[in-house]
Amino acid sequence: MAGERIRLEVQEREHRGTRESRRLRKEGFIPGVLYGRGIKPHPISVHERELRRVLTGDHGLHAILDVVLDGQKSTHSSILKDYQVDPIRGKIEHFDLQEVRLDEAIQTAVVVELMGESAGTKAGGVLSQVTREIRVEALPLEVPERIELDVTAMEIGDTLRLSDLPPREGVTYLDDPETVLATVTVPTKVEEPEPEELEEGEELEEGEVAEGEEAPEGAAEAPAEGEQQAGGEPEASEG
Repeated sequence: MAGERIRLEVQEREHRGTRESRRLRKEGFIPGVLYGRGIKPHPISVHERELRRVLTGDHGLHAILDVVLDGQKSTHSSILKDYQVDPIRGKIEHFDLQEVRLDEAIQTAVVVELMGESAGTKAGGVLSQVTREIRVEALPLEVPERIELDVTAMEIGDTLRLSDLPPREGVTYLDDPETVLATVTVPTKVEEPEPEELEEGEELEEGEVAEGEEAPEGAAEAPAEGEQQAGGEPEASEG
């Protein structure tokens, strides 16, 4: 749910750099940075399993993280600002946390989720989601996990835009109101290619069979020039 808070214990890193990051990953930790409000950024690390718990829980990516630095008692209310994933191995390579004030609005991206089956789809149309995320502004504890868009009333030819979203208390939509979110269109027909027809005056070459016709029974290819007749020597010429 929006506004969920999760405790996340992290360790401070003494060194920064590629070699240090590589060492941490081999030990099962993910390097990251905690950016504070007007203070020097903290190089940190956290166990990969713990970070995945934060990213994949029911709270989504918009939970408030009560970050606790190793050996300290104070917490830093933070949000996940960014993270990088190795495209081949699928493992998290790095992450950034941003400390926030709970009484100040933040701007972030929220997923749009289509709900229901559209009437146009039932009639043979194709439902397409054009925009999957929109930017919003809200207090950290008021940022929704996702924004649901009901498409059940959409007919073939209908379009839903950002302006069609119902208002949410405490949430401001930042994108253009004319941003297209979903459409229902007529399916594209795939036409079969027609067989080629001979133009007027064009004739088939000798031995060629028109498309769709079979060669006459018993017909055989003429022997190539210079080939001997089957079953005997070439006939001698008179004289």
